[in-house]
Formats: sequence, C-alpha cells, structure tokens
Amino acid sequence: MKILLDECVDWRLLRDLERYDARSTKQVGLDHLEDGDVLRHAAETFDVLLTVDKDLPQQQNIAALNIGVVVLRGRSTRLSDLRELLEALHDALATIRRGEVRTVSWR
Repeated sequence: MKILLDECVDWRLLRDLERYDARSTKQVGLDHLEDGDVLRHAAETFDVLLTVDKDLPQQQNIAALNIGVVVLRGRSTRLSDLRELLEALHDALATIRRGEVRTVSWR
C-alpha cells in the first residue's frame, strides 16, 4: 500500500509506517499545493492520503477520486498524540477503499 502524508502531518510519523510504502508531500514534490491539487496528483500514484485536516472531506469530493483518505484526529497534531492512534490507523488502512474517507479519533 502506498501512503502519502499530507503537509499538515508531522513527517516523523513515517518512521511508524515502515510496513507501508509511505512518503511525505515534501518528499514527492507536492508540498505547498492546494488540497485539491495534492489529491489529484496523489491519486495517480498513492492508495491513501493521511491528513489531520478535518475539513478536507467536506471541501473535496473524495468519492470521485481514486484515493482513500484517513483523517487523524488526535488530542492535538503533535507526533506523540498521533502515535496514540497507530493501532486504529493500521486497522483503518487494512480495509479502506479508494474514494472512501475514514476518521481515526482518540475519542
């Protein structure tokens, strides 16, 4: 599975995703693009976009794209809080489909 970490996700989370082919937007040259452009480019190469942008699913038509989106909702966007979500994230990644949005939350 190929995963893209959105610009708003701490890149150090990549270290916890070693079982996947995971990259950051900066690594693939998609940093500083608008959300819609990132999604369109990412859908050509990646299976899933990880983001902490809770508004992204309402702002973009994910169902029309060839990529799944997982929204991470930790206590904050700090790496330590995102790491608390790893077990649930792995579960979500095991079943997510393209065009689908999943939210992984600490609550």
